[in-house]
Amino acid sequence: MDPDVLNMFVIAGGTLAIPILAFVASFLLWPSALIRIYYWYWRRALGMQVRYANYDDYQFCYSYRGRPGYRPSILMLHGFSAHKDMWLSIVKFLPKNLHLVCVDMPGHEGTTRSDLDDYSISGQAKRIHQFVECIRLNRRPFHLVGTSMGGNVAGVYAAQYPEDICSLTLICPAGLPSANDTKFIKQLRELQESERIDRIPLIPSTPEEMADMLKLCSYVRFKVPQQILQGLVDVRIPHNDFYRKLFLEIVDEKSRHSLHENMSKIKVPTQVIWGKQDQVLDVSGANVLASAIPDCHVYILENCGHSVVVERPRKTANLILEFLALLHSMDNNKKQA
Repeated sequence: MDPDVLNMFVIAGGTLAIPILAFVASFLLWPSALIRIYYWYWRRALGMQVRYANYDDYQFCYSYRGRPGYRPSILMLHGFSAHKDMWLSIVKFLPKNLHLVCVDMPGHEGTTRSDLDDYSISGQAKRIHQFVECIRLNRRPFHLVGTSMGGNVAGVYAAQYPEDICSLTLICPAGLPSANDTKFIKQLRELQESERIDRIPLIPSTPEEMADMLKLCSYVRFKVPQQILQGLVDVRIPHNDFYRKLFLEIVDEKSRHSLHENMSKIKVPTQVIWGKQDQVLDVSGANVLASAIPDCHVYILENCGHSVVVERPRKTANLILEFLALLHSMDNNKKQA
């Protein structure tokens, strides 16, 4: 073989080997870095851009895609200990011409964390209102989406700032009393009785605890490699003290039933999506909301747990789009009548 050709193959092979070796090293040694790269790449692939907004000395981190248009903008509020990127699985199935905004909740990811901040559900709703005013999202009423803790905040927001929104989607929202104890509630009660409340199931510190949390939150059994579990834990551990403080704040009497206390004030069309096999928050909460909110549309997803956004992203995206289309059609009929 010609020496120049041989050298070309050697150089090409070496060039390919470097990123492969880097990937393998990252996977084995720094799985948390690989997870961050994964989210960065997914955001870019879906066209989501990260920005910051400041309210006095408070900073909000958010991602967005598209611009405000004739259809309502959509603001998405994530759940406890998550971040704005949890919505990427749904963003994938939403039209690119929709204006989408995903914000890191108070104290989470890139949004300011302060020991002096009010992390009650009402306090978080106030902070989200500040964010909305910062980016002038409420120049026109927008559609608000929230899941779990974010659903609790979204419902309270709809009650406290009704002029800001035109419609609401609540996905397995917290903040409601339940007649049935879920697996999660039973675990919490056992921990309280044994005075081991520091071992909250939603705040894992080991790969094994992370695997248990995924089983608790999902009906679908995802096969997650040990290294990825380790990476997920490594990303969370620096924030676990904050998560514990936040958890105790939102289960306190001041916030525990915030959505229930405010749901009679929700006057906009509301969509409720719940996983039938939710082991964290009982699906009976959907009926509680339906009985209190006049214009409430309930969708119970079979073979789905608490992590609706992860387990059924396409279905969830389609339900939101169908709901918005229905409301648009109803508005047109009213104008023509």
